[in-house]
Amino acid sequence: MATEAFRASSMAWRLYSGDEVIEQYLASEVERAGARRAFVVCSPSITRRTTVAARIAEALGARYAGVFDGIEKDSTYASVSAAKAAAVEAGADLLIAVGGGSVIVATRAVAIFMAESASPFEVMTQYPEGKPAFSPRLLAPKPPIINVPTTPTSAMNRAGTGLKNPDLDHRMEYFDPKTRPQAVFWDTDALMSAPPDLIRSTATTVFASTIAGMAETDVNPLVDADRRHAFRLAYGAYPRVVEALDEPGPRFDLCAAALLQNRAEDDGRRGRAPAPFAGNYAVSTALHVRYPHVGQGESTSVVAATTMRLHPAPPEASARNVAQALGLWREGMGARDATLAIADAVEALYERAGVPTRLRQLEIPRGDLPLIARETVKNFNANAGERSEGDQVEDAIRLLEAAW
Repeated sequence: MATEAFRASSMAWRLYSGDEVIEQYLASEVERAGARRAFVVCSPSITRRTTVAARIAEALGARYAGVFDGIEKDSTYASVSAAKAAAVEAGADLLIAVGGGSVIVATRAVAIFMAESASPFEVMTQYPEGKPAFSPRLLAPKPPIINVPTTPTSAMNRAGTGLKNPDLDHRMEYFDPKTRPQAVFWDTDALMSAPPDLIRSTATTVFASTIAGMAETDVNPLVDADRRHAFRLAYGAYPRVVEALDEPGPRFDLCAAALLQNRAEDDGRRGRAPAPFAGNYAVSTALHVRYPHVGQGESTSVVAATTMRLHPAPPEASARNVAQALGLWREGMGARDATLAIADAVEALYERAGVPTRLRQLEIPRGDLPLIARETVKNFNANAGERSEGDQVEDAIRLLEAAW
């Protein structure tokens, strides 16, 4: 653990957690922002299967400007464009995202599209031929955002945005710190509204991120505290969240784990965790974006153990950290042996949770594997032009075939 020469930052936002926090605190947060027209963005399931949007409308009274409930899985460009038009028509000056990661990410894009004068295609991440990718700076002030997650998600207080657009060969990617929320609401009824399949998927994503966090080495004391407690919460809550669906405690613990992982980023994390413990973000993203029936959790679980087993030389310190966290480390254990033990343990946890651990369980045609591999190239978080396209595709196919 590094104890000197580090930096940390903290963003101005508030968290409200517990029963009926929407009724108790939402109106004051909207007032604090100076907003008069708060507009809700969500998916159809929120208005059809829950009372969250109606509760928000009642809590805000005259400050409630309406709702757009057409956000699609993986935050499609078409649904975001429609949400932006609806928000502008309603005179919205504040956005409230209600839902999981797709809705929260989509709401950030709505704020960007409302504020930036240039075309969404001009301000998204660019992939010039033969040059590194770059993300344009988005300078316009953005309308404030309040997030009401219905599932544990790392999207709840971040600033990155990725939209699915079938007309392009990559996602539309944006990054704007001004789209971080001014407040996050962990409302009990909202969190309990997520159905079993969705909570299983999102819990898997959060748990996987805490394993990646534990693989990091040479971190400062703040990151070390964040990642350790995030893992402890997620490791304890992950099995319980799918075995005790009527208990809110595991869902709150997973929300806290996701938040702590995000805070570790602000406290000085140095990027993605070392391979192979972070899985393969590019492959997982390609899977859940290409196939509507595949969630982020499932796209993570089907490659996690295989990624570890394929790695020829995992970092010893990272392997030891993760093995110790899982109670697997033994004296004399080498990095390779530890990594294989971790892969077995993680796979067993996923099987216990009822998520797939092999690619064929997702009912994806094996003939699609080359197509999936090619879709991993233009992914700024995983490959910002630092690797050759050929190497990226070759490695992706190797993983996909092994995970089949």
